[in-house]
Amino acid sequence: MELVALSHKVGSGRVDVVEIESPEERSRICEIVLRDLPDWFGIEEATAAYIRDVAELPTFAVGDDALLSLKLHTPRAAEVYLMGVRRARHGEGLGTALLAAAEDHLRARAVEYLQVKTLGPSDPDPGYARRRAFYEARGFVPLEELPELWEHNPCLILVKRL
Repeated sequence: MELVALSHKVGSGRVDVVEIESPEERSRICEIVLRDLPDWFGIEEATAAYIRDVAELPTFAVGDDALLSLKLHTPRAAEVYLMGVRRARHGEGLGTALLAAAEDHLRARAVEYLQVKTLGPSDPDPGYARRRAFYEARGFVPLEELPELWEHNPCLILVKRL
């Protein structure tokens, strides 16, 4: 069963975000979205791990076009474990709607902090520069870049107080 978590205004329309309750459906949507984004999710072992892991995590989706999964670290802190929007839907506000639904979900459970990890600014990749700008525009603050957390890739941790 899927529950509408948020109807979010985007431009002249609305985006319906649902919380996916079925583990199989979470993994199915995850695979569709990640396979459409090989520039970011092109390492097969990592993609398979995401598809497996989201089955057990709170996950929100916009149809088969976008999803966001959360990982709860403590009763007061969570992480955007995974967010992806199919390339053809970039720029339509789906990521913003997913994030708003996830934040509402966490606030209802008294979670105070949300973090996200992404490629750090010491790597000049323009796609990740846009990703960092997306999160910062939605209230996340860069906390720390960890050059050794991910092998050969600097990890930037961004945080937001809910």
